[in-house]
Amino acid sequence: MRTERLKPDGDGIARAADLLASGAVVAIPTETVYGLAGDARNGEAVARIYEAKGRPSFNPLIVHLPNLTAARRIAVFSDEAVALAQAFWPGALTMVLPLRPDAGIASLVTAGHETIAIRVPASDVAQELLRRFGGPLAAPSANASGRISPTSPDHVLDPDGGLDGRIAAVLDAGASPVGVESTIIGWNGDRPVLLRPGGLPAEALEEALGRKLARKAGSDDFSPSSPGQMTSHYAPNAALRINAPDMREGETHITFGRPGAFSLSPHGDLTEAAANLFDMLRRADREGLPIAVDPVPDHGLGTAINDRLRRAAAPRNNG
Repeated sequence: MRTERLKPDGDGIARAADLLASGAVVAIPTETVYGLAGDARNGEAVARIYEAKGRPSFNPLIVHLPNLTAARRIAVFSDEAVALAQAFWPGALTMVLPLRPDAGIASLVTAGHETIAIRVPASDVAQELLRRFGGPLAAPSANASGRISPTSPDHVLDPDGGLDGRIAAVLDAGASPVGVESTIIGWNGDRPVLLRPGGLPAEALEEALGRKLARKAGSDDFSPSSPGQMTSHYAPNAALRINAPDMREGETHITFGRPGAFSLSPHGDLTEAAANLFDMLRRADREGLPIAVDPVPDHGLGTAINDRLRRAAAPRNNG
């Protein structure tokens, strides 16, 4: 298969929509990372996402929609969920909500759960594509399962572990400005639960809700209840040591708050660090040496950065 590289203009978006309508999978830009999109109503298209990624079929997918109205057609929203959608959509928030029985979503998308993970992306190109396509798009990150998430089309097509030749096209809109995946929340009864930290700080959600989020550790590797909960995930080829201000001989050092050849942010800016994280992991991985990463403050976007680093450093699984 030859992977097309499409421009983010009218013709490119139209071509991407046509490919998606035919059941093909296309890497699409969002403000968080690039997603590997397929028609969420088409079981064969969803299966092609799993096939391209080498993703375990028990790991559910996020469905992307253009607005809250479209989201309410496939999921049941509580008053609290509506309030969060109105406050943070479009944006880097995914909510896990009860699936409507008549939603028409392929069963592979939810991996057997009676809930569905949904979000409304802020990317103008993603929004135009969703409107042009006219349906829900299942779209996990556009990388081989468990590998470093892509924040540019070059990452998607990287000859070392990328998807070139395995997907129909990539819609090239340049670098993703947020640089880490969306924050995921769900509800345990009426209690909101942080399922995955991400591009929207948990503190912002707590302020909007007027109460604290419960924290959920990553689930075991056999039955995650939402995307992004695999213990080993976002992993480079090299061994990774985190919270490591010292560099040992024979290591590549990713720094934070100071200069360096591989600095997440020389001035300690967490927003800059989040945007640079996956690109810096890829660049360091090309050195072919074990990687050490400076400590990163564990608040705001630092919580999401540390979550990704812990998963990248975890013992590897087959996902």
